[in-house]
Amino acid sequence: EVLEYRDRTRSEVETLEHADERRAQVAADAEAARGRYDGIAARLRASREKAAGRLAKAVASELKDLGMARANLDIAVRPGEPGPDGTDVVEFQLAPNPGEGMRPLARIASGGELARVMLALKTVLAGADEVPTLIFDEVDAGIGGSMGTVIGRKLHGLGRRSQVISITHLPQVASFADGHLRVEKVTTGGRTRVQARWLDRVERVAELARMLGGGGAAKAKGAAGTAREHAEALLKEVER
Repeated sequence: EVLEYRDRTRSEVETLEHADERRAQVAADAEAARGRYDGIAARLRASREKAAGRLAKAVASELKDLGMARANLDIAVRPGEPGPDGTDVVEFQLAPNPGEGMRPLARIASGGELARVMLALKTVLAGADEVPTLIFDEVDAGIGGSMGTVIGRKLHGLGRRSQVISITHLPQVASFADGHLRVEKVTTGGRTRVQARWLDRVERVAELARMLGGGGAAKAKGAAGTAREHAEALLKEVER
């Protein structure tokens, strides 16, 4: 133990005696590392600024297809604090209507607008995105049936590369799904609970007819029968 103590104290003495040299070396290494970091960060910022314009333009083009033709999207790249991702703060900004100034997307967009911007972004970046599952909550909020077909088709395209889960009230969107779950409240024994049930082909037609306004047990008469025929047509169009 005495010999171990001698070796340990000898090492401590050597460290103290050469502390100034080591301090200078550490400072030089830190300065060199900071220089390399600054150079990489500058190249990263240049790449981001170059890509931001192209990405904003591509996303804006997708937004036109999604019923936001008058919206203006911008991607701002500003200096920030150094970190693992460089020295930039990247912010998506949106002007939903003409005459409105650019504001941070996260602060001003409604749920439907935010979902549509995300859908447009995911569509543009589909080839590079590694996220395995995408969830869209009422991406069709505030739009009509014809636009629902466009959104359904885009979600269907994304579903070829990632798992897509979409909460929707539009039959035009639901018809594009590979599988349809109906979420409903059920009261049994005086207690209400929520259940999700997978629909087969026949049940799916009935559910789409209900979403179209024909009732869940649509009969082949009047509006109910028309809704069922429309539901069948929606599915057959997608299944082609």
